[in-house]
Amino acid sequence: MGEFSIQELTSILAMQGFAGISLFSVLLLMALGLAIIFGQMGVINMAHGEFMAMGAYTTYLLSVVTQTYFPEFMNYYFLVAIVASFLVAGLFGYITEFVLIRHLYKRPLDTLLATWGLSLIMQQSFRSIFGAREVSPTLPDWLMGSWMPTDTIFIPINGMFVLGLTIVVTLGVYILMFRSTWGLNVRATTQNRVMSGAVGINTKQVDRLTFALGCGIAGIAGAAFTTIASTGPTSGSLYIVDTFMVVVFGGAASLFGTIASAFTIAQAQSILEFFISGSMAKVFTLLALVIILMMRPEGLFSIKVRK
Repeated sequence: MGEFSIQELTSILAMQGFAGISLFSVLLLMALGLAIIFGQMGVINMAHGEFMAMGAYTTYLLSVVTQTYFPEFMNYYFLVAIVASFLVAGLFGYITEFVLIRHLYKRPLDTLLATWGLSLIMQQSFRSIFGAREVSPTLPDWLMGSWMPTDTIFIPINGMFVLGLTIVVTLGVYILMFRSTWGLNVRATTQNRVMSGAVGINTKQVDRLTFALGCGIAGIAGAAFTTIASTGPTSGSLYIVDTFMVVVFGGAASLFGTIASAFTIAQAQSILEFFISGSMAKVFTLLALVIILMMRPEGLFSIKVRK
């Protein structure tokens, strides 16, 4: 670090920190959906990354269609793409729960194997439909460029937009889970499924909508992902390990723990990657997480649930 001046080092840390916030935003959106599915339902969804890729490909398709047939709407299509990504991934998640997942509850190893097989099927489907090469949508003009708070610090506008989107979605999830009747039904089903059914809660419908919501949020993560990277058939699988790491480290079913965990992991990786290689940055991050989880196996924040 001696080769950098204090001003240069400050600028580097600021820009790498904001790059970490962009990664944090995508990881948090992914982890929110997975925390809902894994934390509330106990389902190990190995295809969660592919639902993210589904949202990314939905955004790409809308970009191509808009650019080809409705070029005058290019400045607005991305906002529509966010909603469409949520709906497409959520609908496919709803169908997946009905066809596959509902037969595998209380069998976590079976859900792991089944959803891993589903992820491979989805990857091959993406490869057959869109090809093996990575694709990128054409972003609207208002998402391009950078904001310069100083002469040496450049902050991408698309990163700020993704951060704002993440804040809105996170607040929406909080209100839905902790300030609505449906969220109360979900938490009641998690704590005592038999008693919830006895008082009139349709637990099967709660499961289906919960799984669909988690997948829909992954679709939003896919739309956000297109602003910082290109999309390929295996793009989602590259994020699934980090996403599970965020959920486990933060504490399953803990919204605040998921936020804190995603921020910590993203910032650690982003800043370390500037000074050492990307693979070594991940090694050091994983090593730190293993040590912390040895001391706190339940994660940073845990929620006590009546069994």
